[in-house]
Amino acid sequence: MAQDLRTYLAALRAAHPEQLKTVSSKVSPEFEVAAIIDRIENDPGYPGFPAVFFTNVDGSSIPLLINLHATYERLALSIGTDVHGMVPEYARREAAAIPPTLVEEGQAPVQEVVLTGDDIDVGTLPLLVHQELDAGRYITSAATICRDPESGRVNAGIFRHQLQGPRQVGIQVNPAHHTAYVLRALREAGKPMEVALVIGHHPAFLMGAVSKLEGIGGELDVVGGLLGEPLEMVKCRTVDLEVPARAEIVIEGVIDTDPEAVQTEGPFGEYPRYYTRVGPQPFVKVTALTMRKAPIFVDVFNAHTEHSILGGLPRMGSIYRRVKEAMPSITGVNLPLSGMARSHLYISMKKRVEGEPKIAAAAALAVDPLLKHIFIVDDDVDVFDEVDVLWSLATRFQADRDLTTLPGFLGGHLNPVTYGFHREEKGPLETKLIFDMTRPAPPVQFPPMCRVPPDVVARVRPDEVLEDYRPGAVPGLD
Repeated sequence: MAQDLRTYLAALRAAHPEQLKTVSSKVSPEFEVAAIIDRIENDPGYPGFPAVFFTNVDGSSIPLLINLHATYERLALSIGTDVHGMVPEYARREAAAIPPTLVEEGQAPVQEVVLTGDDIDVGTLPLLVHQELDAGRYITSAATICRDPESGRVNAGIFRHQLQGPRQVGIQVNPAHHTAYVLRALREAGKPMEVALVIGHHPAFLMGAVSKLEGIGGELDVVGGLLGEPLEMVKCRTVDLEVPARAEIVIEGVIDTDPEAVQTEGPFGEYPRYYTRVGPQPFVKVTALTMRKAPIFVDVFNAHTEHSILGGLPRMGSIYRRVKEAMPSITGVNLPLSGMARSHLYISMKKRVEGEPKIAAAAALAVDPLLKHIFIVDDDVDVFDEVDVLWSLATRFQADRDLTTLPGFLGGHLNPVTYGFHREEKGPLETKLIFDMTRPAPPVQFPPMCRVPPDVVARVRPDEVLEDYRPGAVPGLD
């Protein structure tokens, strides 16, 4: 059977049954669901920060699944690996893309129920209000599918969608994202933009949707590579697009690209964990709502750990693959949570020649405009150990020689400190920094690191010699 959300949940239950919890008590969609997830994040009683099913969300008959994508362990499981191997494995699968395949309408569970016209009411879905200043109920997990009018290629990305009425949802797109380029091209041509919002599928689908690829489109092929099989697609009912046949819910619709066709959207808690980008935005007029007979609504907790983690692994895999093409000597990459898995990038490399770190950093900046600070370390530094990385900053870096400042780059417009053409104005620009924290290249000598001899560390067996302290064991102490 083809893979989807349900096959992944079955695999998760088999491998880690403690990673899936259920709440059957009635809960409010306004803050209560989010509050429960917030409380359990650092609670030792819930190790692994589990995903949670809420089966009784007030106002909806549809169960809600949240926090599924909040740990790298669960994302790694979805691509058949562990946390240590997930980045190169993601990169390998991303490079081995598999095009989707088309199935007939009768073979598509996502079209078991089809609602059009006055039967549409997006508000019947268990949409949440997550953060205290969010403007309302939002769809946070939808992968938005559209078609580039110039190339005909299909593009996908994850954006925020505010509920604005039974048949209308907002859309807010980063101007650096490919979907924004599609929107601008259609606006210049005076044509509407057809979209399909896909909710609920295998984690590989959402990760593939945010992969950082060369040019517009290709995300659905990447999903196939991540799954190891073609993604099954079906034709939409009211727009000229195709959507995953085994999704849980799909919202079909059209965006009027007229610059005057906008509505105030926001505030909404975004990945930097601030409220930014409030104002007029385009919106989607919903033309169809399709779903399984017993669908599962998937939510991603915005401005929280799940938001960061879900975007982290696909970005790491894309960056690793594409930077390694430009600079084969890189050995690892990490987008740490200290930078929301967006703004800070740690790259390790086996440097052979001076200048290689800057080439690697420049290649990374071309992959993802959200990157802001790039730290390059030697291959003896673990990029997933932040103490190790910052130790390298303290001992192998001098700012007057090793810091590169790059102002005026397109960046993360949702970050509150980005600026416009006139520096005092708000805009999408930011100043990038490259920290070259590598030792001088050979033949220059650098002091050796302190370490216990590795052969002795490997030889000793602490579990065989360590004992609990007993009174009287140390003469003169007791």
